[in-house]
Amino acid sequence: MSQQLDLLLINPANRKQIYQSLSTTMSAIEPPVWAGLMATYIRNKGFSVDIIDMSAMDVTVTDVAQLVQEMKPRLVSIVVYGHQPSASTQVMPGASAVCDAIKNLIPQQKVIMVGGHVASLPRRSLEEESCDYVASGEGLLTQYQLLQALQNHSPDLSKVVDLWYYDDDGHIQMNAPAPLLQNLNEEMRNIAWDLLPMDMYRAHNWHCLDDTMERQPYVALYTTLGCPYHCSFCCIQAPFKSGERASGMKASVNSYRFWKPEIVVDEIGFLVENYGIRNIKIADEMFVLNKRHVSAICNLIIDRGYDLNIWAYTRVDTVKDDMIDLMKNAGINWLAFGIEAANAKVRDEVQKGVAQEDIFAVIDKVRSGGINVIGNYIFGLPEDNETTMQETLDMAIELNTEFANFYSAMAYPGSPLYQTALQEGWKLPDNWSGYSQHAVDTLPLPTKYLTGPEVLAFRDNAFHQYFEGDRYLNMVEAKFGEDTRQHIIDMTAHRLERHFVS
Repeated sequence: MSQQLDLLLINPANRKQIYQSLSTTMSAIEPPVWAGLMATYIRNKGFSVDIIDMSAMDVTVTDVAQLVQEMKPRLVSIVVYGHQPSASTQVMPGASAVCDAIKNLIPQQKVIMVGGHVASLPRRSLEEESCDYVASGEGLLTQYQLLQALQNHSPDLSKVVDLWYYDDDGHIQMNAPAPLLQNLNEEMRNIAWDLLPMDMYRAHNWHCLDDTMERQPYVALYTTLGCPYHCSFCCIQAPFKSGERASGMKASVNSYRFWKPEIVVDEIGFLVENYGIRNIKIADEMFVLNKRHVSAICNLIIDRGYDLNIWAYTRVDTVKDDMIDLMKNAGINWLAFGIEAANAKVRDEVQKGVAQEDIFAVIDKVRSGGINVIGNYIFGLPEDNETTMQETLDMAIELNTEFANFYSAMAYPGSPLYQTALQEGWKLPDNWSGYSQHAVDTLPLPTKYLTGPEVLAFRDNAFHQYFEGDRYLNMVEAKFGEDTRQHIIDMTAHRLERHFVS
């Protein structure tokens, strides 16, 4: 008789609901980086692990429940992490559905939910979802200690850090917080790629605009975890807050940690040699931050002669002139900048105090160095009105970067903005899917001057005005060719259905 599987990690599927018609060919299919890291961490502790990536495999919740019944794991972990911090909440409908399906078919199966959203709202998640446990931190040590406890006939859950659960009397218990995991190089040296369907993943469409649209094979990976910043609209610090023992977030939290550059590049080499990987997303919340770290990784990639097509996140104030050529030579062909807004008052309100002239100067230098730019903009920040949002769109059109993402401001659970929204009584989405940027029921925050539907209507019109404009299309054709221009035209032919926009 085979030994029982200890941990089954499930990456929920919600792609069609999140992206509508864009999910078929336009959106990326991302590897579940956090599930892969958790698998490595737990295997290194001596437990057996497997992963079901519902999104990549395109399987139903019924299929997964039946697989769980066949596999009989000691513990199922539903991983409610997205591919950026804000994506965790929009994963919740898929996570909730698969949790229900498993518990309906196998009521005795133990299920834990982990991830940024449930860490932000542990009590509510435990009360509303059909899981047995919720992790209020990153979930790594929680799952390990829970597996240890579940080996006993009468498990003692009281010492499992960051665990929320019901005691024998039906009362909710919350345990002490877990320490911040620091030893990434030993305990989570790499991602458990062998447990993932590697041939299923594909890059974002724009990631390959300059490479004849060869979007596969593709991976995403981290070189750092966490972030030292505290932007009010971001929920990345949610797993490190005080949970529901205190309101708000600890001002002192700095969750930023590194893998050694040699370990990062060794993993890239493994992916190149074993899976033929060229397209890579560096999923760090802020890759271009620590100059020594970035430079060491780039130099190692160059020394080893890898031919890569990389994209990564950065800030305007972290890109130094002497880094641009080095990054380009290492294969970093795309940098995504969080520009957010044109109006200085609007930017400063969300802790993005960067002068507009600096934005133009840095982006011009990066593009002159041969690196393409994705400009990220947010409409509907608290100080936004029709005029300031138009200023942001005008700036985006003037910058005319190779790609742009237009977002509506959301009060994601775990962000300071969410606490403000609750305190002020602002209207929030009725369902977790409403926190997605592209869903049918998307509902942004109101501003001091505009309703959420007004913000959403502006955002959707801005998207089409930018990508259907001759200035952008002519630039794309001149830089990438006629086929890429047609691809953009095909992309904008997808019109999102919205319940809250007439």
